[in-house]
Amino acid sequence: MKHLKTKALCALFCLAGFLYWQNNGLMLTKITHTKNVPQGLDGYKILQVSDLQNKTFGQNQEILLDKIRNATPDIIVITGDLIDRNRTDLEKAMTFVDGAAAIAPVYYVSGNHEHQSGCFEALSAQLVSAGATVLENGKSMIQKNGASLEIIGLADKRVNPYFAQVLPTLLKDGEDTSFQILLSHRPELFETYVQNDVDLAFTGHAHGGQIRLPFIGGIFAPNQGFFPAYTAGAYEKKNTSMVVSRGLGNSTFPFRIFNRPELVMVTLKHEKI
Repeated sequence: MKHLKTKALCALFCLAGFLYWQNNGLMLTKITHTKNVPQGLDGYKILQVSDLQNKTFGQNQEILLDKIRNATPDIIVITGDLIDRNRTDLEKAMTFVDGAAAIAPVYYVSGNHEHQSGCFEALSAQLVSAGATVLENGKSMIQKNGASLEIIGLADKRVNPYFAQVLPTLLKDGEDTSFQILLSHRPELFETYVQNDVDLAFTGHAHGGQIRLPFIGGIFAPNQGFFPAYTAGAYEKKNTSMVVSRGLGNSTFPFRIFNRPELVMVTLKHEKI
């Protein structure tokens, strides 16, 4: 009996260690994007942060910030759910944003949790004060080596029911030669991005499917249901590419399984014809 108890305790200890690592073993996923990239943006690095959900990685987010700092991004894009509606903490969210803004320019678009928390306006004001660019159905332009990078932000569907009409309006006034990236929380809107010929979309929301199985992928994602189509990595259709971050935190379900928290680094590469 004593031997069985020892085995059970060892098994519980191993399980606890595994779950802790799955929730906290931060990783950086690197993706190279080549389609339609102008020569002036060759080597440009875009680091994506998504679904932090008020989670912390070290004191004052130093583990997370060090990972970003060492990646040396040109810009940082945040695709929603900085906070969690179940445990909203603006101060904790801004500790991260203040640190990130000291590394590279920050561009932000909302997720569903910001609006469900009732704190979006307060968060938005603090983001602007910290130097971040808030893109709620808006856009910003960066000039680099004679090339134009247009960053478009689509406000979350929860407060943006006419997103299908808003997106083409945001896209149509862009320069013909500019490379356009879209920040949007929702990967399930991929077909809308394709229909509008978005060059490259950055999304989150799916939490990697929360539990991932070999050869199957994610098990469940909000607004996609069981065995969702878009949970992690890069997807391509026609002229459009979409990157889905597995995100960093959790919400209702407290564990990630075979689905460690991730930052995503997309490096743009110009291909000579």
